[in-house]
Amino acid sequence: MKSPIAIIGALDEEIQAYLEVMQEQTFVQWNAIRFYQGQLFGQEVVVVKSGVGKVFAAMVTQKLIDTFQPKAILFTGVAGGLNPNYAVGDIVVAHDCIQHDLNTTALGIPRGHVPYTSYRFFETDTQLKTLALAAKSEHTIHCGRIVTGDQFLTQKEMQQYDYLTTELAGDAVEMEGAAVGFVCTVNEIPFLIIRTISDKADAEASTSYVEFLPLVANNSVEMVAQIFSQYSITRKSD
Repeated sequence: MKSPIAIIGALDEEIQAYLEVMQEQTFVQWNAIRFYQGQLFGQEVVVVKSGVGKVFAAMVTQKLIDTFQPKAILFTGVAGGLNPNYAVGDIVVAHDCIQHDLNTTALGIPRGHVPYTSYRFFETDTQLKTLALAAKSEHTIHCGRIVTGDQFLTQKEMQQYDYLTTELAGDAVEMEGAAVGFVCTVNEIPFLIIRTISDKADAEASTSYVEFLPLVANNSVEMVAQIFSQYSITRKSD
């Protein structure tokens, strides 16, 4: 198998749409994690559900890299909107991401900075980002900053989390992206995070999130199909 492109989603609903159109499908089982291999829109791919949160995301990403040596990793799914210009249904293509709940400011270290390293903001791959931003969609596509933490936030928590938009200039908040970005950066694997805004991190966030998952899956598949159609031309052959 050629070096695949890997696609990660946190939930079953976020990868099911890919599995429905994947050809020549097989899988590799690792503990409770199943890696699906096959062909998707002319590309060799591996698709996997990571589970929710930074630990699952980091663990699965590293296992994915060690086992399959992917040439790139895409993480797709939902996010809460922080930017007031973002509407539910909009798509956010990350230009970078950061762990918002990594806080050692008491040591004089900026929020999100991994202590005693150079790691803070994890930048996405320029080529993948450019292709994603050029995709056609009935939904508005933004380029923004993803802030990641192990919390599902609603409006009642937002006052204590106002640093997400002030200090960190976050546009969307979720629970996995920066963990994936961190692992990819250390391993020098190109990556991109594509999120659909499922809620506005407000009082209706939990209801909006659940109801919105089917649309998210469709958004993600449409974006990936368009990225793949160009990526096969612009990348060097294996």
